[in-house]
Amino acid sequence: MADDARISFLPVPAAEDVPEGVTRLWAKSEEAFGFVPNVFKAQAVNGDQFLAWWNYFNLLVNKEGHLSNADRELLAVVVSNVNRCTYCVISHGAALRTYTEDERTADLVAVNWRQANLPEREAAMAAYAEKLTLQPADVVEADLEPLRSVGLDDHQIMELVQVVGMFNLTNRVSSALGFVPNAEYHSQARS
Repeated sequence: MADDARISFLPVPAAEDVPEGVTRLWAKSEEAFGFVPNVFKAQAVNGDQFLAWWNYFNLLVNKEGHLSNADRELLAVVVSNVNRCTYCVISHGAALRTYTEDERTADLVAVNWRQANLPEREAAMAAYAEKLTLQPADVVEADLEPLRSVGLDDHQIMELVQVVGMFNLTNRVSSALGFVPNAEYHSQARS
């Protein structure tokens, strides 16, 4: 295990200690972003589980779906803020700035989405994401009505719920193991 400037409470594995799929993903990340996200390094302690997580995460968050990339990143930041997940608020706040090209709103969402003056559709999604995160046992069918009233269809609602669930899982892993966001995220998509 290589000492990697303490990006996790657990030691981070070296390239020779992880499955080939992990090293390929690290190389693709380096090529695409100019760095390897620390979450990719830290979760590679269990390489096969990391790759399984990544495949589903990538499908929900990065591939074309029923919601826009900006919608999914909005959900990521709202859930991550509610869960106080430093890694995900910082990294997905950067992605939200990128997709919306709106630094101010993205920064406000990262702190308190209610002060971001979101359009009605985005506010309804944020409110639902917050309730599902904080009070999952209290969610009822009627909670879908505000989503429907702003035009979300069944496919979009299903994807919204799946993205919220994914970030609740990811936030808990990241927070429990003290994942530190890459420095690059702090300046990403800022003028």
